[in-house]
Amino acid sequence: MSTKNATLVLFVLALLGVVVPWYFNIAFLLDGGSFAPGPFVAAVSANKLVAGITWDVYIAAAAFSVWLLQDAPAAGVRRPWIYVVLTFGIGLAFSLPLYMAIRGRCDERV
Repeated sequence: MSTKNATLVLFVLALLGVVVPWYFNIAFLLDGGSFAPGPFVAAVSANKLVAGITWDVYIAAAAFSVWLLQDAPAAGVRRPWIYVVLTFGIGLAFSLPLYMAIRGRCDERV
């Protein structure tokens, strides 16, 4: 796959990473759910499977954040902290492919 095609696929995955999870997040909120700490922790601890998936994503998001803060300066990506905010504000499924696409575009400029 060419770099241009890979970048396009990553941007499409970033878009899906917003649309798909947030479809469910909005449905959760419309059903009376809340992102307030108490109700949110109760919801993501509803059963062991949901709790396991939640912790898996949060640990992966933390690892990604540490890595990108180290990687970004060498890769020529400016303002890497924005991707950390996007990771925990919107979601890992959005910020990871977005960062990879932007990083790939920075590699092309070098």
